[in-house]
Amino acid sequence: MAIDRVATPFMPEMDGEELEIVIENPESVSVMDEDGGMIIDFDPNSSELMGVEHGSNLAEYMDERDLSSLASELVAQFDADRMSRADWEDTYVRGLDLLGLKFEDRSTPWEGACGVFHPMLSEAVIRFQAQTIQEIYPASGPVKTSIVGKITDDKTKQAHRVQNYLNYLITQRMTEYRTETEKLLFSLPIAGSAFRKVYFDPSMGRPCAMFVPAEDFVVSYGASDLSTCERATHIMKKTSNEIRKLQVAGFYSDIELPAPAPDISEIQQKYDRLTGDSDNYEFDHRHTLLEMHADIDLIGFEDKDGGTPTGIALPYVVTIDKSARTILSIRRNWYEDDPKKMKRDHYVHYQYLPGLGFYGFGLVHMIGGLSKSATSLLRQLVDAGTLANLPGGLKSRGLRIKGDDTPIMPGEFRDVDVPGGAIRDNITFLPYKEPSNVLYQLLGDIVQEGRRFASAADVKASDINGEAPVGTTLAVLEREMKVMSAVQARVHAAVSKELKILAELVKDYGPEVYPYEDDEGQALPMDFDNRVDIIPVSDPNAGTMAQRIMQYQAALQLAAQAPQMYDMPLLHRQMLDILGIQDADKIVPTENDMKPTDPVTENMNIITGEPVKAFIYQDHEAHIQVHMAAMQNPDIMKMVARAPNKKAIEAAFAAHIAEHVAFLYRSRIEKELGVQLPGPDERLPEDIELRISRLAVPAAEQLTGKAKMIEQAEQNAKQQQDPIVQMQQRELALKEQQAMAKAQLDMAKVQVDAGKAEAKTQSDIAKAEADMARVQIDAEKAEAKAMLDIEKLDQQERLESARIAAKVAMQEGRDISQQEIEGFKAGFSLIKDIMDDDETREQ
Repeated sequence: MAIDRVATPFMPEMDGEELEIVIENPESVSVMDEDGGMIIDFDPNSSELMGVEHGSNLAEYMDERDLSSLASELVAQFDADRMSRADWEDTYVRGLDLLGLKFEDRSTPWEGACGVFHPMLSEAVIRFQAQTIQEIYPASGPVKTSIVGKITDDKTKQAHRVQNYLNYLITQRMTEYRTETEKLLFSLPIAGSAFRKVYFDPSMGRPCAMFVPAEDFVVSYGASDLSTCERATHIMKKTSNEIRKLQVAGFYSDIELPAPAPDISEIQQKYDRLTGDSDNYEFDHRHTLLEMHADIDLIGFEDKDGGTPTGIALPYVVTIDKSARTILSIRRNWYEDDPKKMKRDHYVHYQYLPGLGFYGFGLVHMIGGLSKSATSLLRQLVDAGTLANLPGGLKSRGLRIKGDDTPIMPGEFRDVDVPGGAIRDNITFLPYKEPSNVLYQLLGDIVQEGRRFASAADVKASDINGEAPVGTTLAVLEREMKVMSAVQARVHAAVSKELKILAELVKDYGPEVYPYEDDEGQALPMDFDNRVDIIPVSDPNAGTMAQRIMQYQAALQLAAQAPQMYDMPLLHRQMLDILGIQDADKIVPTENDMKPTDPVTENMNIITGEPVKAFIYQDHEAHIQVHMAAMQNPDIMKMVARAPNKKAIEAAFAAHIAEHVAFLYRSRIEKELGVQLPGPDERLPEDIELRISRLAVPAAEQLTGKAKMIEQAEQNAKQQQDPIVQMQQRELALKEQQAMAKAQLDMAKVQVDAGKAEAKTQSDIAKAEADMARVQIDAEKAEAKAMLDIEKLDQQERLESARIAAKVAMQEGRDISQQEIEGFKAGFSLIKDIMDDDETREQ
């Protein structure tokens, strides 16, 4: 802060050397001539050192000559800016005639000719206004909120408080908001541009939102955007009393203003003719104020860098009385803590169709020609019908026609002088034609093209195939509403910007506490901390309710094909909200609407068919025990068995218990890990998810092992304590002993049988050996007998034959005996191997 102090003269004692004072920055030191006081500015770049706060009216700290020069310069710049858009104003004024707001009495081509206007343009304007006001301003308010970043319970409550307060402020306190919005939406499609000023009114003590028509908002030549234009001027009309209120509040300088001079623009005169108003300069005491948002290198408040002026023009808001050219206020238009000193936004630009320059194109520019042609054709058809129904003609009177230089009106007969003859010979009807079918068809084509461009045509139900899929119907509807959907999206973006400006005003000038009773008791400014995003309730992706209904019908059709993939309560809830059904949250409650309750209440809700939900912090073991006890209660089991929704109740019990089991498992895993896991709905980074997954493996295995050990111990303990189980165990032991005794007996029997088989085998072997010896003896006897026979035979041939026969017989006997012996040996070896295997199993 600057130091203003009267210096007291004194003479310091000097020991010989003189004290030399060097002023490094001479601009920061000034010596006043009157009383010799000195002002030392330690920081020339700070305006606070001069006692000027950031939000002060700088006009009170400037010289009157500088203010007068600045006012004249700014007014001249405003006049130049206004002249640069003269052609735009002329087009707009001529387009207003096409609305047909005033009945026109025509005298050409005859007195009383048709003066009707085709309502194509006015119909499109009214449709747009009616449709858009329902989208951006429903009965509950135009504001909804979304949470920026991580969703927490505190942020959710904060979002609800912000949404409720802004809707309360707009619908209850800012009573002018809806009226000003409807005026804006009527002017927007006509002119192509409309503006909204959002500001804090100190005389009313609350934010205000004012509609500013395009003709009252003038920007510098060459501007393309409101946020970057060098100069923007709002033409305001204020009475002397309104100005005085702002002067008393300290917003304007307390300056006496002269009587205002009339300042009526050509557009305002056109408005007066359309509405039937007339100006009354005698009682019109309104001042014309120019609120100019301009970049100015203000004298005495220059931008400086280290004490040196930079020459950079800074954003200011200057209010000037136009007729007196007197500046009422100059205020900085940037935030105090903004080092870049960026311009603040107070106005929002609504555009119907962005054009080639700053101002947008409206229906006057786009279909004004079609509307004018439709009006001309309509008048021709009406006039042709009038002439055909009430034809005029000529009557003879000496071949002299009275008033032959003027056209003949319908039903008019004029005197014609003829020498004589029959009456029919003296009357001639002019050959008027019936209304032309060609003109009528042309009128229909022109109107159809105009309505199609303005999206004012109705989509008839008969034009849509009732059996067609919803997606096909939606595509047809979207094609018809494509232009209007784009306009609605631009309006949505403008409203979003407007609500953000309003939120900043509430943060800066709002009350400290909520004006109504609030459960949380939170301070109001703390809720507007940019953690909650404020957005309009309108949907930029669907400009009409019909489009949204079609979209949800398509979603319902898809959900019917795979219901397990969809949240059906949420889908139906949103459908009811779109239809505007009251208390949709009570009709179709979702999980987010549920509050934690005790297990007994949860049992009651499940039995009565109400939805239930488990919460992570509940005592899940207690809840599970209470729910299981309810399912095993005989009375409840009987009631559920007779209920028509038995399966639904059982499924609800099972699903809810499963929720508690899942949360219980989670808590036990956390206990094994020794740390708390992130929330179930929290989005995890990749590295955190990998670390948790790897740490969860041993914890899950350890938890499963403990569960198995506990289960086994419980089973063992239960078996030891149960007498029936003990009796069963003794019976099993006795059966085991009996089985072992029987097995031993069977083994002994097998051994005896094996011994018998072995003895039998030895006997068979001995018998076979005896048989073999007998065969050998028989062979010897046969051989001796053969020798005897040989001796008896005389011939050598018979002897030889006998010998051969004996040898053959003996060889055959030997072969048979050897085969029998080998067979007995093989059988004996097989029996012995079987006995060895049995002994091995017993061991």
